[in-house]
Amino acid sequence: MAIKKLSYQCLETVFGDIPAFTFSMKVKELIPMYYVAVRGRDNEEGAVQRVLNSRRITSIKKYVLDGNIFFSSFILNWTNSDKKIKVKDGIISFDFIPASIQVIDGQHRLAGLEEAMQEDSKVGEMDILVTLCESLTTQQAAKIFLNINTEQKPVPKSLIYDLFGELEDDETHAINRITDIARELNDLEISPFYKLIKFPGSPRGVGSIELSTIVQSLKEHVKPAGTFAKYNVRTYDNQRNLIINFFNGIKYYYDKENIWNSKAKNPFVKAAGFAGAIDFLTEKLLSQCVERKSFTVDTIKSVISLEKSTLITWDELKNHDGKTARKRVKELLEENVLSSLPSQDEYEF
Repeated sequence: MAIKKLSYQCLETVFGDIPAFTFSMKVKELIPMYYVAVRGRDNEEGAVQRVLNSRRITSIKKYVLDGNIFFSSFILNWTNSDKKIKVKDGIISFDFIPASIQVIDGQHRLAGLEEAMQEDSKVGEMDILVTLCESLTTQQAAKIFLNINTEQKPVPKSLIYDLFGELEDDETHAINRITDIARELNDLEISPFYKLIKFPGSPRGVGSIELSTIVQSLKEHVKPAGTFAKYNVRTYDNQRNLIINFFNGIKYYYDKENIWNSKAKNPFVKAAGFAGAIDFLTEKLLSQCVERKSFTVDTIKSVISLEKSTLITWDELKNHDGKTARKRVKELLEENVLSSLPSQDEYEF
């Protein structure tokens, strides 16, 4: 069976040393041909994408089904080494081969379009603008990705390490990484610290926990040879998700008693409470989760079994010095790991 050929009138440009071809094509033509290469998971050139966010895809799907389309270009990379793209007299042509076009920018939009097309075939007839490169290296793809996302919306500065494996020094990387994580802790609605982080220059009364507290508590652990790396939790996304899941596991128990949202009672929005929790995470909980090969909220809750009688509030800590309060929070969490162990009568030998 003959392979279908696609041809489009295109605009040929060169960005730095990277040739690129911009043209419009139908959604239904691109959907079968694209794929996503995730950094840290897929061992191939050009793998710079993060794992897809299902909530964002659902939002985009609704946006498209409401009759909207995208004006910004999708940045793509032709990766099929057996079949090259051809350009002549302003016409670009290539074979219609599934999974031959890697997405550099626009993976969530394409996933949203794909789901929308499954519900309404008319979506497939929509035109989208694409910019196609060919055989990009990971470094070229990363430069494009960072250029687009840095200019259009803020992305974590510390992603440069995940993409290139290079950094200026451990201290700079650690501070950038934690600041990036803190911003998402503050901005993501799923975060237990949503709108609770106080950044330098914030107005009086905004936020509860200082950025400096988060930096000091995590600095040694996010370094390339730190605690997280020791347990192979290296990427920005994984480190951020670990911290969110950990504190959401604790928040679950404090929410049951309506304590978490009380700034006066919640010890984890204070410097000593946050630091003590991080001590427990890095010294005890990480190894427990690694044994289970899971860092989900449910797994963390299964390790930490907090009962109403064991919950500690800031009222009980505020008269202690910071070092003592920090130690007490760590001990509270450790005690509840021990209490969640089976009794000896429950073991099988």
